[in-house]
Amino acid sequence: MKAIRTVLAPVDFSATSSVALEYATDMARRCEASLHLLHVVTDADVSPGTEAFWGFSEDDVQQKWVTEATAQLAALCPPDEQPPLQVVRAVEIGTPFVGIVRYARTHDIDLIVMGTHGRGAVQQLLLGSVAEQVVRQAPCPVLTVRNPNHTVEIPDDAGGLGL
Repeated sequence: MKAIRTVLAPVDFSATSSVALEYATDMARRCEASLHLLHVVTDADVSPGTEAFWGFSEDDVQQKWVTEATAQLAALCPPDEQPPLQVVRAVEIGTPFVGIVRYARTHDIDLIVMGTHGRGAVQQLLLGSVAEQVVRQAPCPVLTVRNPNHTVEIPDDAGGLGL
């Protein structure tokens, strides 16, 4: 088994992301690995009419989101709580799963630990899942963590899956 030297925790500041961060932090400590915290600001969130409607340019809005995400990342794993962890923080702009996979490749990440969000079957079919896309395309193993407080609705016709 390959030694784990770098652990990536993609963070979207949700409750599920916080649960996954706890796992990532523990894994990094146990393996004496560096912990990378990454937030991807979605460029699609800025609509073309932003400037006309609100008076802000798309670049201004995006920079505001990057600044806010940087501040939120700085509050995670504060220096007094992180020893002996080496924590690296990064904010990128783009499509979340693409940014996560690209970061993992660029930084030679050994393990990605990320939360999953329980979407309904229709949403899952139409939108896909960031975690699912990362699992399919990541250059390393991916540990997905579900929020224990979220319940999953299983259809009555689960097809004999024993669920």
